[in-house]
Amino acid sequence: MSMTKSFSHIPSIDRKIEGIDRVRVELDHFRRQTERLDLMNKLHGRMAGVLDVSGMIESYSVWLMPQVEHELVGYKNQVRAKKHLFCSGHGPKRRSIIAFAEEVLNNSDREAKAYVSEDGHYAHKWLIETAEDAGILIILKDERELADDEISLINESLLVLAESLRRGIEYEELFESARKDALTGLANRRVFDERITDIMLGAKRYKRSLTMASLDLDHFKQINDNLGHQQGDAVLKKVANVFRDAIRSTDLLVRFGGDEFILVMDDTDEKSGRILAERLCQAVADLEIHANSEIKLGVSIGMTQWKKEEDLDEWMQRVDDILYRAKSDGRSRVNVC
Repeated sequence: MSMTKSFSHIPSIDRKIEGIDRVRVELDHFRRQTERLDLMNKLHGRMAGVLDVSGMIESYSVWLMPQVEHELVGYKNQVRAKKHLFCSGHGPKRRSIIAFAEEVLNNSDREAKAYVSEDGHYAHKWLIETAEDAGILIILKDERELADDEISLINESLLVLAESLRRGIEYEELFESARKDALTGLANRRVFDERITDIMLGAKRYKRSLTMASLDLDHFKQINDNLGHQQGDAVLKKVANVFRDAIRSTDLLVRFGGDEFILVMDDTDEKSGRILAERLCQAVADLEIHANSEIKLGVSIGMTQWKKEEDLDEWMQRVDDILYRAKSDGRSRVNVC
């Protein structure tokens, strides 16, 4: 009788175990939902403090990195044909990653899909509805595709990112007008002041070389005096276009004022920077702009690599001293120290 009574309790025990298992599953599901909600709230908070689209892409990448390791996040606005890239790599690998990302962003294929490069980079593309059109976002990884749970997280996070991008695009023209030099269309000193500290911190964090060049036009005053200020303005626009066409999308080129420009080259040592600077000198010379038969427009460039122990003022003072020596040594040349 006692054995029969014992066996009669087994279905009840099984039901209790099944109930406990269901509770555990539900609690685990609730825990994952809570963690995901917390992540989305953190993303909301991070994006709320950012105004410009480039900053939004960088902030999104920083938020995503602990959850989904990646090499680059990129966004392209189709109407404006503007790309915003944030890459955490460095060296030759960084250049190949950026080149592949730009290839994917420029691809006319209008569907979400995965791409793979010949050297093992994986890019996953999404379409994002913004205020103007369907923008394109890519997440670039190295050597493997995104896992299903990573894709799920990104899909959910894009709702937050899209909301921020709508806000950023809506006000982008206002931001640009305040951050652009009215004459040349280059970034102005305000942009330099906003970005240079983060650029230096990024170079230090990822152990990348960082080089700054100060560019000062030679004989521009004579151009202005002899040809008139309207022609002088036209010359500045031509020079700015020459500089803009020669640099990379990841470089920061600023009109500092008058005929002085600053170029900050991330992931670039003095040797590589000098090659670019020499090209800029030649490009200005090739414009063949003359104040008279004896005076020709040129550019003097002082350039140096950042030393991790120096602050911004010390670095800029060194660059300025090197530029002064370039002027003293005969102008239309590159001096490096």
